[in-house]
Amino acid sequence: MKIQVEKPSEEKLKSLGVKDWPVWTKEKSRFDWEYGSQETCFILEGKVMVTLASGETAEFGKGDLVIFPKGLKCVWEVKEAVKKHYKFE
Repeated sequence: MKIQVEKPSEEKLKSLGVKDWPVWTKEKSRFDWEYGSQETCFILEGKVMVTLASGETAEFGKGDLVIFPKGLKCVWEVKEAVKKHYKFE
């Protein structure tokens, strides 16, 4: 399973309706997480490193659009307090 990270255009953000999605914030921390459904999020602030069970890592931060697949198990390490818009499908 792969995490997709991209720098989206303003047009893409508008077409997805990102500004209408809820906002989630989290202080610097580390925690286990499992995705029961696909999540798409847009990072407004902060820096995060996610480690998959395979040991593979993904890093992302402000300005990134990130898609986590359903069923993904990982460890989140919030390196700088994060604020994001998110949507579960």
